[in-house]
Amino acid sequence: MMTTQPLAKLAVDLIAAVGEGAQPFDARVAAAVRDACEASAVGLWRPAAPQWRNLAGVPTTPSEPPEAVPEALDAERTVEVAGWIATPLAAPGGPSEGYRQPDILAIRQPRQRLPMADLAALVEAARTAAWATHHEAGRIERLAELVSLSLEWGESSDTAALLERMAEAATRLFDCDRATVFLWNRSAGQLVGRPALGMPGNQLTVPDSAGVVGRVVQTGKALRTSMRDAEMVDRATDKSSGYRTDSLLCVPLDAPGGERLGAFELINKNRTGEFTDDDERGLIEFARLAAVAVANAQQVEDLVWQRDSLVEQAASDVRMLGEAPAIAALRKTIQRVADADLAVLVLGENGTGKEVVAQSLHFQSRRRNAPLLAVNCAAIAESLLESELFGHEKGAFTDARESRAGKFELADGGTLLLDEIGDMSPGGQAKLLRVLEDKTVVRVGGAEERKVDVRVVAATNRDLAERVREGKFREDLFYRLCVVTIELPPLRDRGDDVILLAEHFLKQYSQKRGRKTPKLSATAKRKLTTHNWPGNIRELRNLMERVAYLTDEPMIEADDLAIIDRGPTRGAGGELAIEGELTEATGEFQRRLINREIERARGNVAAAARSLGLHRSNLYRKMKQLGMDTDEG
Repeated sequence: MMTTQPLAKLAVDLIAAVGEGAQPFDARVAAAVRDACEASAVGLWRPAAPQWRNLAGVPTTPSEPPEAVPEALDAERTVEVAGWIATPLAAPGGPSEGYRQPDILAIRQPRQRLPMADLAALVEAARTAAWATHHEAGRIERLAELVSLSLEWGESSDTAALLERMAEAATRLFDCDRATVFLWNRSAGQLVGRPALGMPGNQLTVPDSAGVVGRVVQTGKALRTSMRDAEMVDRATDKSSGYRTDSLLCVPLDAPGGERLGAFELINKNRTGEFTDDDERGLIEFARLAAVAVANAQQVEDLVWQRDSLVEQAASDVRMLGEAPAIAALRKTIQRVADADLAVLVLGENGTGKEVVAQSLHFQSRRRNAPLLAVNCAAIAESLLESELFGHEKGAFTDARESRAGKFELADGGTLLLDEIGDMSPGGQAKLLRVLEDKTVVRVGGAEERKVDVRVVAATNRDLAERVREGKFREDLFYRLCVVTIELPPLRDRGDDVILLAEHFLKQYSQKRGRKTPKLSATAKRKLTTHNWPGNIRELRNLMERVAYLTDEPMIEADDLAIIDRGPTRGAGGELAIEGELTEATGEFQRRLINREIERARGNVAAAARSLGLHRSNLYRKMKQLGMDTDEG
């Protein structure tokens, strides 16, 4: 989109170049583009079989074009080859000159990457304006205004508003009564026009074969009508709106790549009563610039729609399941504080769902379209934690081969979950306090302060107040983090929520396996509700995953859950111990050990594999052998 300062300056420079009227004009165009892009060289080439004609080069470029130039001509689009970016330009000239292959603009090693479609549209308009000065006086002023307008249009991402601004400008520049931009809905076979005065919603929808505008869209050729050929006009619209069309000019609206977007229509020329050849040429130029802005606005709207759809999907997947009073109160608290930029401290045992709380806060806030990132402060070596959070500059330490942004910079505008915050180093705590108070970060090994806008959610299973008393956690940071405190109850205190969650996970994993979801028998439900759940929701989820994959019966009985009676327990040395027959106990030990390492690594299977002394592919193979969900691919 045309919002950059270099594009605005380029527009001014090109207008000035046209106004000078001296030759060679293309050399001044190349120089203006080189300055705007901060490029090492810019050239203009014209295909003239069997050779190429070098129209301009700044600095001097060879007559034989770089490889990108013929490739751009063949591909009919922008290409990048060996440091050159080349894009086709519509060759300037009048209708009498007939068809000509496009000239090619080539830019070598640009430091300022400008949108090529916008840049090409500006250059085309300027070169057309220069050609026009040799034919008709007065057109240069109109073209200069069009270039200025196109810069304003480029800032719009609202297609409907953009079309109305274009129509308003067209009625003024071409001295007519009304203007309408029609966009082509190919799949529906319709043309949708805005603005359409006198029509419901200021919008007009017609078949894509109806009237003058239908012919223009289908043929790609401009059409004019007057009182003498009134039969060409579709009078159905006049009847609907109560308006009479006496003269009409319509030209195709084509995107820079050639795709037909629709048509641009002017109605009822003032004073003279008829549109002229000059009006037709002018509207074609107008539509060329308008098409760039329309295509950009539609692309932005599509990207926004796709992003919002993904966010809605992610938000719908994040649910605080449960009917226990503590969970109902928790949901209300999240709703109240989600959109407030208050730091939140989430407390609870391992596996109680602290990350789900952070996700719920994020997706219910105005930050939902920005990133949500998480860092496990206990899973990253103390020497690397500050670099992970705040970034580092090249050479800051031995392995810092290039500068890298930290999680705070990457989460700018969004939310950052700092899990196991109680394990953060003293240096990291000091920097975190500064971020919370000043909204700035300084990379490791750097001095530049970088502004960030991040909502911090901290989580821990430790008693932070006790760590403050022990001198292991900063008191000022503790009070800064716990503006709002959310405490998650352990699963053993949530009553029948155990059954609700178990059925949810069982359905989820059964669908993944492609089997019908089994039922829980009364005895199985009793076993689930009487178990202590030391691993909380994570332990329950892992159990339901095992049941979904390792049982085939339509009813889950208490015996299918016997594994929770045997462990895990801790031996005298603290090692993970499981009872039972050797084969099953060995398999269960491996499953639990693998799950533990993956959880410690925050889901990073490669890191978990390294901690287990395995290659990543070998760990995936072992998980499949053990009937574990790999989520691979």
